[in-house]
Amino acid sequence: MRKTLTYRINIFLFLLPALFLFVSVLIAPIAMSTYYSFFNWNGLKTPEFIGIKNYVELFTSKSISFIPALKNSLLLAFLSVFIQLPFSLWLALKLSKRIRGERAFISIYFMPVLISTVVIGQLWLKIYNPDYGVLNVALRAIGLESWTRPWLGDKQVALGAAFVPTLWQYVGYHMLLMYAGVKSVPPELLEAGVLDGCTEGQLNRHIIIPYIKPILRVSVIFAVTGSLKSFDLIYVLTNGGPVHATEVPSTLMLNLLFLRNRYGMGSTIAVMLILLCFAFALLINLAFKEEKPV
Repeated sequence: MRKTLTYRINIFLFLLPALFLFVSVLIAPIAMSTYYSFFNWNGLKTPEFIGIKNYVELFTSKSISFIPALKNSLLLAFLSVFIQLPFSLWLALKLSKRIRGERAFISIYFMPVLISTVVIGQLWLKIYNPDYGVLNVALRAIGLESWTRPWLGDKQVALGAAFVPTLWQYVGYHMLLMYAGVKSVPPELLEAGVLDGCTEGQLNRHIIIPYIKPILRVSVIFAVTGSLKSFDLIYVLTNGGPVHATEVPSTLMLNLLFLRNRYGMGSTIAVMLILLCFAFALLINLAFKEEKPV
């Protein structure tokens, strides 16, 4: 009995540093954000308790523009799921066929994930530059000068222009996850499919994709929650402009916290993002849930 108690105490002591980090880095900030979301506070004066007024104002006030910002994030999530992930899956399936230079292609496609987001943002700022940017220069070179425009300064196209590098950056990340899943498919399953006369497309559709369904679920969760939390690249490219055309909840939260000194409202947006991420993660898990045979 004493040995069992000592063993449990040792386990607890070994887990204590990780538990401390988990609580201090994740649980405590969430608890503090939840607490301050019920207050009107400018960061200096004594917080004034106002109940759920911040939440009501968040969804009703036009000056805060949370709903348009949330719509932009949901649009990015839609594009991530239906454009970014299918392209990543296509790359993973092609690269898993033992093509020449397979490892080199994997490294090349994964490279944007390793590069700092600020560097990527500066790169795409140069591409989109209205005067010397590669995109406008190329359009002029092929006689399509009427198509040139200030891509990040025109509110009609700024949102799409900001989303392109956001989607491009993480194609390689999802491709690597799916590639690892495809490589884990038992060879005997594929051999059985070939013996039954399956084409490459049928093997992908009926054997490989169903087998890597857990990987696809993880990729969808990462894509959706990452879209809801998107901040750094959009902040570098447009900072939510022009005229809030590319505003997302994270850039709006930063604006409220540090430019308008509305710490209570900023905390409210943080809480809403946490709730939305949890809700979408649960919904995606339910969508991918498989019925167990009776």
